[in-house]
Amino acid sequence: MKINAELIFELRTKRSWSQEELALAAGVNLRTIQRIEKEASASLQTKKALAAALDIPISDLEPQETSKMKKYEYKTIEIQTKEGFLSGLKKQELPDFESILNKEGQEGWLLVQILSPELAQGVWSGKTGNLLALLQRELTT
Repeated sequence: MKINAELIFELRTKRSWSQEELALAAGVNLRTIQRIEKEASASLQTKKALAAALDIPISDLEPQETSKMKKYEYKTIEIQTKEGFLSGLKKQELPDFESILNKEGQEGWLLVQILSPELAQGVWSGKTGNLLALLQRELTT
């Protein structure tokens, strides 16, 4: 079962105990303490022994769930188009979306949407201007 390994490490170092000293105080094997601090996993019996040795309630050893809210940044890029590529029924030459988006993807940007400002505003003149690509990436800080 999961255990709050960070708290165990914090309390052990606060007391200036080595892993071996905590193992001795709790009556468990040194390897058990090493595994707990590395993998955050212990049996119920070991949890009880650690709680007693550290003089804390066993409930304090429950793992702490910390949910971090993801944050994103956005940018737009303008994609040059040939005049009238959306007009008419015959297929016109499209911009090289693959290379444009792969280049942005190398920097961690993800395509959210491609917009045509003229179409979005309800203006249809038979020809369109450039397209806007809306991109996002997760902030790492």
